[in-house]
Amino acid sequence: MIWIAPFLFFGISFLFSMLGMGGAQLFIPILFWMGLDFKTEAIPLGIVLSLVSSLSATIIYLRKRMIDWHIAIPFGLAMVVGAPLGTWVNYLVSTRSVIVFFSVLTILGALVMLSGWTPKKKVMTPAGKLILGIFGGVGLGFDAGLIGRGGGAMVVPLLVLFGVGAKTAAATSMFVVICSTSASLISHLVAGAHPIWGLWAACAVAVGLGSNLGARFMSGRMRPRGVRVVFGIVLMIVAAILLVKDVYMAG
Repeated sequence: MIWIAPFLFFGISFLFSMLGMGGAQLFIPILFWMGLDFKTEAIPLGIVLSLVSSLSATIIYLRKRMIDWHIAIPFGLAMVVGAPLGTWVNYLVSTRSVIVFFSVLTILGALVMLSGWTPKKKVMTPAGKLILGIFGGVGLGFDAGLIGRGGGAMVVPLLVLFGVGAKTAAATSMFVVICSTSASLISHLVAGAHPIWGLWAACAVAVGLGSNLGARFMSGRMRPRGVRVVFGIVLMIVAAILLVKDVYMAG
């Protein structure tokens, strides 16, 4: 059954690249439900796929000049610092605790996007972008390392809250995800991940193709409101399944 994953992940990566996320929000739960160990197998592979998806989509966003570099660079560098700390904590706490934390952050991100709220002030100063990047990056980098996600599910809502447009936030997030997933992957490999190389390769190819196509679609056709709604609904469904199936019923 696990070899169905590459075909399924192609579709998921198409969707999530439009939302500024690497896709680990779905990759990791699905791999876990297919039988992989949550910490040592599902999370590391989810990180790899997020990295591939982000790299593929970022190429498109670079060509379209959609990335806000004043935010992306400090945010990305700060996440590199926070991610290893989160990975270290991941191996100290129980799997159930990691799943709960994963779900709670997913719900928060969904609520922000579904609310449609944005601040009145639309333009941030360069200093404001730097501060947002540093503090947001360290905090979300820690979260990314802890739960094995690139952080896009929280980066996009955070940027939107501070007045960044939905499309720009999604595009900027993809670069940030590259930074956080790279640091998280190295940390997890060192900490004791168990790679399944054939599965990793097959899923990576599928995700690379899907994310490239999704980024092309979003950069040209998808409206900001559509980004918000799809983002929020998908995240709420994933969080609900995890909390009910793998926390409440498993307890």
